[in-house]
Amino acid sequence: MFGIDRGDELAATTEQGRICGLAAGGQRDLQAAAAAHRELFPDNPFDPTVFSMVASATAFGAPWCTREQLRIANLTALWVFAVDWRIDYLARTPGDVAAVVANCLATADGEEAGGADALYRFLADIRDELAAAPAFAGHRLVWREELRRMLHAMQREWVWKSQQSVQPGPSFEEYLDNADNFGSSFVNVSHWLFLGDPTAVGHLAELTAVGRTVQRVLRLVNDLATYGRDVGWGDLNALMFGVDRAEVTRHIGKLVSACQEALRPLEHTSPQEAAYLIRQIGFSSGFYHVTDFWGEL
Repeated sequence: MFGIDRGDELAATTEQGRICGLAAGGQRDLQAAAAAHRELFPDNPFDPTVFSMVASATAFGAPWCTREQLRIANLTALWVFAVDWRIDYLARTPGDVAAVVANCLATADGEEAGGADALYRFLADIRDELAAAPAFAGHRLVWREELRRMLHAMQREWVWKSQQSVQPGPSFEEYLDNADNFGSSFVNVSHWLFLGDPTAVGHLAELTAVGRTVQRVLRLVNDLATYGRDVGWGDLNALMFGVDRAEVTRHIGKLVSACQEALRPLEHTSPQEAAYLIRQIGFSSGFYHVTDFWGEL
């Protein structure tokens, strides 16, 4: 035992310690943002674990970044939780959902929409921080499009949920095609534009295309882990649409293979961004074997 070289183990745990430090800093940023927009984050289900694990996911995805470089990814991910809560659980009518979508898009366009509503003020804060990044001006419409896709996917899922008792739900394929409601692609684009790395910005379309496939993987990994909670909360889940766990697991494997294939050329042009996308899959696959983000209602 005393003759074993522990250098690799020391290096690995040092890196893990640095990632945990990044996550701790990110959690403080998230808690400050939540305190500034307190009405968006009730203690149930936004318990301290939500902030901790959002920050951990971001830190493990891009451990080469600083706390400051991860700030927009963290804030955007937290805002996605807030808008998901607003649409998925608080909206009561199609008009409620349509108003959220319209006000968010108007805010993205630079308007001060929604009056004093914290949801739109928080999005405006993110928008304004992004606007200070040099890469944002030339790609603002790309960012807005990812926001639009996410919001419309959330709206579509709300309609499916509200009509469950009167008509059949979507097919598994239709459900998976709606994976933009997961929000990770919107977070990715926000993060890349905030960093403004020329290799990432120059290959933004290719990275975003792969990121949407990664998003499908994350959607299914999440669904396998949260089926019981989704049933209890009245949410939709892939396992409700004619597939079993084995089939979903096989589908995840196919999607991961497709991601790896699509990332091969990007490993040469945008190596950190390619690693970031793969690390998202790895983190989520490990994390969802143990728990999930939400607290108890």
